[in-house]
Amino acid sequence: MSLPRSVEPEILDEMPADDLRAIQARHGLKRLNAFVLQTGIMAPILARQWEAATPPRRMLDVGAGDGTFSLGVARRLAARWPGVTITLLDRQSIVAPQTRDAFAALGWKAETVAADVLDYLEQIKATDVDIITANLFLHHFKPEPLARLLGLVAQSARLFVACEPRRNKFSLRASRLSWALGCNEVALHDAIVSVRAGFAGAELLALWPGHDGWTLQEYEARLFTHCFVARRR
Repeated sequence: MSLPRSVEPEILDEMPADDLRAIQARHGLKRLNAFVLQTGIMAPILARQWEAATPPRRMLDVGAGDGTFSLGVARRLAARWPGVTITLLDRQSIVAPQTRDAFAALGWKAETVAADVLDYLEQIKATDVDIITANLFLHHFKPEPLARLLGLVAQSARLFVACEPRRNKFSLRASRLSWALGCNEVALHDAIVSVRAGFAGAELLALWPGHDGWTLQEYEARLFTHCFVARRR
């Protein structure tokens, strides 16, 4: 039986971007991302689920942070998907110039937007984006705003892929060992909170706004990741 879902504030979300502990926490969370192989989960899903004959033109990564996760995905996909424009959306503007340069070296164009995700999704048109991705982001939202977010995504994208924390006792125990990967006290706290706010079963599918016209999948990937895929038919 899975743990009950509990959404609590994460320390890093409330810290100034230039706070030393925040910088150290982001470095720790990058190592945690690499350990659970998040880019290696996301990129193959995108390649498999995008069925159009031509590559996507525009992608949007919500909760993109410093953009390095999306860059890792781009490195896996650029050879087959040239010339993609990706928008990195986050409340804080923390994408470094060298990250933008790395996208450019792959032939991708990276645009950054500092905004609230719900406000931003309400403003974009259905033709503005082909793919929306979310990595370790949806778990920040309680059911009502999460349902609203998914509703806005459904109005905008042809393909949506989310990779989130898997909520179970094994993942919770493992999150308490994040210090072994160099996570400081901020990243350790937030890793534990993330698992408690993660997903199990078909919780995201239940919040998706109607199933007509969509192929929906929700499943576990590797040891710690919970995936949700919505592809417009």
